[in-house]
Amino acid sequence: MSNQFAKRHIGSNEADVTKMLQTIGVKSVDELIDNTVPADIRLKTPLAIGEGLTEYEYLNHLKALASKNKVFRTYIGQGYYNTILPSVIQRNILENPGWYTAYTPYQAEISQGRLEALLNYQTMVIDLTGLPIANASLLDESTAAAEAMNMFLGNRSRDKQKAGALKFFVSETVFQQTIDVLMTRSAPFNIELVIGDHNTVELDASFFGALLQYPDRNGEINDFSAFVSKAKANEVQICVASDLLALSLLTPPGEWGADSVVGNSQRFGVPMGFGGPHAGFFACADNYKRNIPGRIIGVSVDADGNPALRMALQTREQHIKREKATSNICTAQALLAIMAGMYAVYHGKEGIKEIAQNVHNTANKLATELKNAGLKVSTSIFFDTFVVEVADAKAVLTKAVAKEMNLRAIDATHVGISVDETTSKNDVADLVEVLTGASKAVEISASTLISASKFNRTSAYLTHNVFNQYHSESEMMRYIKRLENKDISLVHSMISLGSCTMKLNAASELLPLTWPQFAHIHPFAPVDQTEGYNELIAELNKDLSEITGFASMSFQPNSGAQGEYAGLMVIRAFHIANSNPNRTVVLIPSSAHGTNPASAAMAGMDIVIVKCDEKGNIDIADLKAKAEQHSENLSCLMVTYPSTHGVYEEGIKTITQIIHDNGGQVYMDGANMNAQVGLTSPGNIGADVCHLNLHKTFAIPHGGGGPGAVKWRF
Repeated sequence: MSNQFAKRHIGSNEADVTKMLQTIGVKSVDELIDNTVPADIRLKTPLAIGEGLTEYEYLNHLKALASKNKVFRTYIGQGYYNTILPSVIQRNILENPGWYTAYTPYQAEISQGRLEALLNYQTMVIDLTGLPIANASLLDESTAAAEAMNMFLGNRSRDKQKAGALKFFVSETVFQQTIDVLMTRSAPFNIELVIGDHNTVELDASFFGALLQYPDRNGEINDFSAFVSKAKANEVQICVASDLLALSLLTPPGEWGADSVVGNSQRFGVPMGFGGPHAGFFACADNYKRNIPGRIIGVSVDADGNPALRMALQTREQHIKREKATSNICTAQALLAIMAGMYAVYHGKEGIKEIAQNVHNTANKLATELKNAGLKVSTSIFFDTFVVEVADAKAVLTKAVAKEMNLRAIDATHVGISVDETTSKNDVADLVEVLTGASKAVEISASTLISASKFNRTSAYLTHNVFNQYHSESEMMRYIKRLENKDISLVHSMISLGSCTMKLNAASELLPLTWPQFAHIHPFAPVDQTEGYNELIAELNKDLSEITGFASMSFQPNSGAQGEYAGLMVIRAFHIANSNPNRTVVLIPSSAHGTNPASAAMAGMDIVIVKCDEKGNIDIADLKAKAEQHSENLSCLMVTYPSTHGVYEEGIKTITQIIHDNGGQVYMDGANMNAQVGLTSPGNIGADVCHLNLHKTFAIPHGGGGPGAVKWRF
């Protein structure tokens, strides 16, 4: 038993199984499966995924993969930076099952610790952005920007709606990954993205919103006052993507006209991890409080009149609005948000400002040395990032790689450099040598580039007591433990709230999260530096494709709801590619999880609800009638299997065939995939697209809201 993973981590022993079988009234697990899973969907052959490994073998395998990744000093930036994760946070939160196995805080009475930690995160975001409301995190910066765009669309004035104002301006110096997500998210709503120069764009009544980056992708800290004046005059709502660390030195966007501020909290102590997951932040003006996506932690009182916390403002949540929802965000990156909030608690205002000033001093010293050597720095006022003009960018990048450093490639004569809190004076000296050929010692000195400018921040932040009393490791450790002790997680008991809580977080599966070879890889690192990651992803792709019966998969979506959306957008693209753009009708059973209709609405689909009986089974006659009624325009069916009621519906193959016979595709919600593995598969059932929540079926920590993935085949 000591070497068998399943016996160590599947909780039931032989006595437990025997007792449960007796209670149910069957003689064996095989008999239970035969009585439960329809025979016509059972797999005929075992899964071809190879022999399982012991935990020891598995960790050695991962170490071998990790050794193939090259951890270079990274100065690429673009929203991802090296950071110092305080040991007290790593040890007591990230590596603590009392935090990483906790479930979404639906039950406030067993979640007060996590709720307080998330409230700290919200307060931090509110203070640094200069806006009065922030949610408890989103999935990433790009998603947050897209959510702001959708929020603005729904908040247009009546005049704007009547006039059909559908233009959304995006500054050309916004991070490229954000622009890419906006391109996808804008299409179903016929939003016209206008990407250009904020200094020259002609805003008029046809625009409803705009996105700016502050500082921008090249590091420039722009004066947006003229743009804001034009925008306000034309009722154009403004979202600003920003950097929390920079905002400790810069005038926050909330003070110069932003309606919403979004970004990534990654550099507050969360490793890059080849791109995530990280907690996106989202703040907005008070008039959006009924439209803000995600969840807000609110201060309330309990039955005895004592202060208490709860999830508040859920009037637009999917379980209420369903097909009328304007966002499908259900939970977000709670564990990562808690870590970022605790980073601010541990360092406090003075610590955060000191870190930011040191980063800025380092960047300014590097830029000064390059200027003194005769190079042109194209960025005038910057925080941590600037662009430098060189004779041969390719040669510079090659020389940098030879010294195990990564710079940002821009074009033939320009490279970008972003420094962070890990960058030392020796690193600066090495960068100077790579770019100029000169070897010299460097001493970092104080910079007044920001403090002497009009961008210098004067307003207070992080003034609440929680940010000003836990600055020693002992105090911080005790504070974290006090919060942990208020909650229920898997260290106390099973959390019997449904399939979302049935997850395996084995310690051996989570240990590699903090290994440098996985944690400190930039998402834009050269491919030959990420061979271990690439092999790991390829292996997982192969095995998950076999398990699901599909051709291939994407790891891009980082939540179940985003997996739903991505899958629906694949179906949408399939119909468009086959000259059927009219196929926009989606059939959704009335028993479906609320994110299903919300995701369909976001994908621009026309939702038709299919009846279910009192046990949650799909009414096949109603499904057939509606599929035939909409056969000319049928896009797909969204179906959960087993159903949200936990039932393996006997007629599932009939259901999928009806959809295919009427020109549609079948999207399967993989929330209950752990009940299919090895018994049946989405492909075997007749599905075309499926998403998997990796925090359920597999091992990603939920931590109060966590990531997922999507698969498809055609």
